[in-house]
Amino acid sequence: MYLNHEEDDYNLSLSRFESMLKTNKVFFFDSEEFEEIILYYLDMGKTNLAKKALKLGLEQHPKSTGLKLVQVEMLVYEDKLDAAEKLLNELYAIEPHNEEIYIQRASIYSKRDNHEKAVACLKKALEYTDDHADVYNLMGMEYLFMDDLESAKSCFIQCLEEDIADQSALYNVVYCFEFLDQNAAAIDYLKTYIDRNPYSEIAWHQSGRLYYGLKDYENAVRAFEFATYIDETFVGAFMEKGKALERLKRYTEAIESYEQTLALDDPTSYALLRIGKCYEKVGNKVAALKYYNQTVHEDPLLDKGWIAITDFYIRQKNYSKALYYVNKALGIDDQNSSYWKRYATINKALFLFEEAEHGYRKAVEFGDYELDTWLFWVDMMYQMGENDNAILALLQASEYFPEAYEIEYRMAGLYFTLEMEEKGSYHLANALRLNATHYTLLEELFPQVMDLNSIQKALRKYRK
Repeated sequence: MYLNHEEDDYNLSLSRFESMLKTNKVFFFDSEEFEEIILYYLDMGKTNLAKKALKLGLEQHPKSTGLKLVQVEMLVYEDKLDAAEKLLNELYAIEPHNEEIYIQRASIYSKRDNHEKAVACLKKALEYTDDHADVYNLMGMEYLFMDDLESAKSCFIQCLEEDIADQSALYNVVYCFEFLDQNAAAIDYLKTYIDRNPYSEIAWHQSGRLYYGLKDYENAVRAFEFATYIDETFVGAFMEKGKALERLKRYTEAIESYEQTLALDDPTSYALLRIGKCYEKVGNKVAALKYYNQTVHEDPLLDKGWIAITDFYIRQKNYSKALYYVNKALGIDDQNSSYWKRYATINKALFLFEEAEHGYRKAVEFGDYELDTWLFWVDMMYQMGENDNAILALLQASEYFPEAYEIEYRMAGLYFTLEMEEKGSYHLANALRLNATHYTLLEELFPQVMDLNSIQKALRKYRK
């Protein structure tokens, strides 16, 4: 049986160290063992144990440069930058060609937001290090801090040239391409990367994301599939594949992909919701409703789940149930204009005009400035006899839609209803100028004013 001896030795060192702490016996460790123990505790966030290990390490190896560099790292971690810099200067006098001194100095400059000097130190570290990949990665991060995405991208690419398996660098390269709006170039880069490392599920997954962003859903599906072939437990790739299949209207395959995520991990409300929507698309209403209900059961605070059920019942014209569920969504997010519009539409269908007016008003209040929202709101106010408020709303709407004949016909009708013929005639003339063929809108909404001489005269003029 193959054993990883280095890992066994590492675990043994940790066990011995923790045993020493419990028994108060003093064991001897070489300086490298102490370094690994200290860095392990730092990575785990166990700062107190790291400090104990450092103290014991320096007691046993007071001249160890490696331990002193770890001490510098710990001082930087604790923002004790002046003390770290002082110790680094002492170490530099002893080992001026130690790359770790330049790396730690770069870390201090970075903490002080002097990223140009940090990069200069890292470039110096490149002259002495054997681990070029790590240094290029650090340089890339410094360029990110400076918002120099092109330089950052180059550094991360260099990092991958040195260490093709560095996944953080791969993610960062793609991030830089995307931030620079170079998605096509990112795909080209990933193709060359995959040629060198064809079994990188991360590269395939990122390619799929990029293809999806470019609306090339066929290639997106293909890339996500490769990612899942390489890693059959890659939940994210199955999820993204489902989204791309939905875009291609391959709903049955999308359901299979989403269901794979449920088999691999705990159910997510997002996957359940998407499965419900796919079932509704293929006409299986029973399964759709089942998954919508599972969605809100899984996450009762997911407003999108409640809205999915709302829309389901709206399509079934079951407005009483739709009203119940839209109120659930509004209970979670009462500042969502689209939810208020649904609320208004449902109440309008139930002939609850006051509630409908309230819903349309809220929709506008929270940023829905679509023309139909204004018009529905005004129509509700007119139904309730609030003509003055309806006119005020139309005046607001006309600022967004100055050439909308639908607004002008309503303004005309409302002013004629209020026996303000001069203003009514003005807006009727505007409406006829904008769209004379839709004069029937006035007749549909305000039949009681159609016999007025001023209206008939205007209509005769435009008919000619």
